[in-house]
Amino acid sequence: MSNPIKVIKNGIIDENPTFVQVIGMCPTLAVTSSAINGIGMGLSTAAVLICANLFISLLRKIIPDKVRIPCFIVVIATFVTIVEFLLKAYLPALNASLGLYIPLIVVNCIILGRAEAFASKNGPIDSICDGIGNGLGFTIALACIGLVREFIGSGTLFNITVLPEAFPRTLLFIMAPGAFFTLGCMMAALNHFRNKKKA
Repeated sequence: MSNPIKVIKNGIIDENPTFVQVIGMCPTLAVTSSAINGIGMGLSTAAVLICANLFISLLRKIIPDKVRIPCFIVVIATFVTIVEFLLKAYLPALNASLGLYIPLIVVNCIILGRAEAFASKNGPIDSICDGIGNGLGFTIALACIGLVREFIGSGTLFNITVLPEAFPRTLLFIMAPGAFFTLGCMMAALNHFRNKKKA
């Protein structure tokens, strides 16, 4: 068993799904028009990732190699359905806001990628830690992008107005091009600091 803290840190910083691996771009760009949406999507994905990693790790010696991908998808789809039902029951406004992107977690390459690359080869504890790290990394990335887009585009943070009405809003940031621009700027800044740290 490897160091759990190192596995978690790896998912948050060194192999962040959004800023380093650049995977899971569909929900990253589509739902981050506000911080609440970003956090909601990130936490939903993290919950599915942790549970799927655990169950795939527990079943890794039982699942035949030829049908492992379909089996992984069935396990992931089960947890996505549970998360979707919980959101519909307890957070209907968030569920309506995220819409189709919750069911699409089933085919999110972060979850399937971690199942194939990590959970199917490691024990349950390491797999849970990997799920926590990647889930937190994804959630933090979506929250940061959502905060920037919401602040510049709407003048609000968590739907609370923080900029006076006289301050000009840049509506481009809450539209699709704003998502690409924000993501690109954040990735550039993070790569700059990472390269500076290595030097």
